[in-house]
Amino acid sequence: MRPERAFYDLQVRFARTAARLADIPLAAALLDCTNLYVRFGAGRTFDRTHPLWAGYLDGLDEHASVAEQCEWTWRYLQRCPTHQAAPAVDQTAGCFSYAQEPHGGVRLHFNTRTDNGMSPLDSRQLAERQGELRTLIDQLCGQLRESGRASNDVLVHGTSWLYNVPAYRRIFPAAYIASAQPVARLRALSLWGQFLDRNGCVRNGAATMLLARIERAGAFADLLSCFPLQALAVQASVEVFADRKRT
Repeated sequence: MRPERAFYDLQVRFARTAARLADIPLAAALLDCTNLYVRFGAGRTFDRTHPLWAGYLDGLDEHASVAEQCEWTWRYLQRCPTHQAAPAVDQTAGCFSYAQEPHGGVRLHFNTRTDNGMSPLDSRQLAERQGELRTLIDQLCGQLRESGRASNDVLVHGTSWLYNVPAYRRIFPAAYIASAQPVARLRALSLWGQFLDRNGCVRNGAATMLLARIERAGAFADLLSCFPLQALAVQASVEVFADRKRT
């Protein structure tokens, strides 16, 4: 999925408000309060000296109009290895994939594009999504057996705005969903992704709501609550998923 220009314009506008309310340079707000660093393909270290980020800032005029800053952001994006923005994964099954975490757990990812063109969360697709998740857990359990690790010692993690959506929540074990806690992820697609549909087009209603709310915000601390949905972090042991598969 390649997001359309309006997705980047929205983040630049948000960063301008964040910079004003926090009394920080726009460059700092763009790094800490948007998903641009990742979208440029610079990884997830958020190193302000990274050549891709430094090159962006070199051409950014902090005193320019919002239209000029949005234009520069879009033009710069065309030069970047944007394919590197996707997370590295170890195994994939349909819309689901997982990646190994440094602390020993795994992180679940979800791809909103399907081969049949339907929404992956359409009620008619529920059985297929649940089957994909079972297949992925089977792959993970096989990997754990080979390494001699117990499945009840390994946690499956997820972080996304999607865990607010009933059609997504119903795919997973109840114990996994019950662990949900809001997290502040201004740099992550797990928050910003709520403004995109599965084709990369901006959801205008959600974007308009965010812009209207940040205009009324009186402090930087108020900005996260301006998002229509929050990113939720969830976790459960692999055994929770395996037990559900057996029932």
